[in-house]
Amino acid sequence: MSTDRKKLLAGGLAAVTFGFLYRHVFAKLVHDWWYDGNYSHGFLIVPIAVYLAWERRDRLAAVVTKPSLAGLLVVAGSLMVLLAGIFGSELFLTRISIVGTVAGCVLFLFGWQWLRTLSFPLAFLLLMIPLPAIIFNQIAFPLQLLASQAGELTLRSVEIPVLREGNVLILANTKLEVAEACSGIRSLVSLLTLGIMVGYFTDPRAGVRLLIASSTIPVAIVANAARVAGTGIAAHRFGEGAAEGFFHEFSGWAVFIVAFLLMMLVQRVIVRLLPARPPSPAPAAVAS
Repeated sequence: MSTDRKKLLAGGLAAVTFGFLYRHVFAKLVHDWWYDGNYSHGFLIVPIAVYLAWERRDRLAAVVTKPSLAGLLVVAGSLMVLLAGIFGSELFLTRISIVGTVAGCVLFLFGWQWLRTLSFPLAFLLLMIPLPAIIFNQIAFPLQLLASQAGELTLRSVEIPVLREGNVLILANTKLEVAEACSGIRSLVSLLTLGIMVGYFTDPRAGVRLLIASSTIPVAIVANAARVAGTGIAAHRFGEGAAEGFFHEFSGWAVFIVAFLLMMLVQRVIVRLLPARPPSPAPAAVAS
């Protein structure tokens, strides 16, 4: 059997085994993507990661394949994490082991250079995994308080009487609760994913890419605070119905679009302030 057929057979066997071991993990993961609006972007992560890997096909073809037995250790460690998650009923562990198992298979079948080349697509897969509840709550609740505080300050600045109790804004004619869904974490996660992609496709420098992705955090926070304040103003002017139903959902989409445009503006500013240096000219050949 030729070397290429052996690699194809080994890769197919690994894919079948991987699918069998993780079938229940993927089923629950897709369920969460479908029903949890905070992670609905998860459906896009795998296709994007596959595209990013496909984009590297020429670089992979130029790399010498040197399978490494260290990959088996990575796979074994990841499967232990999977078992720990199953027996401990910890979904995050079972899901995070997916990335480790894939990385271990790449290392075992193709070697370290392949793994380095595919490091970004593999790391990108982490965005499809919902955060553990304990971490999610540590992020969401402070965002709720921050949004409610910003809403209170904005309402007071336009002379609308308001009383804040934690994450609840009490107006003269209604009461608004900045719930977990309104904390802004949903738009933060989605905007961060978009920021990573925008940085990747617009600038080759790792530092600038990181800066662009990081800029999505304050942008998302400011945009959500503006949404809460706008909802409070609308509720005061037009009644409680302005803070519910269609208007509430529409404002969420509108604010996200504005946040995305603001992120693009920030990206332009960053690239303008940190222009890429032109490549150095090649030294002239010296005549002998």
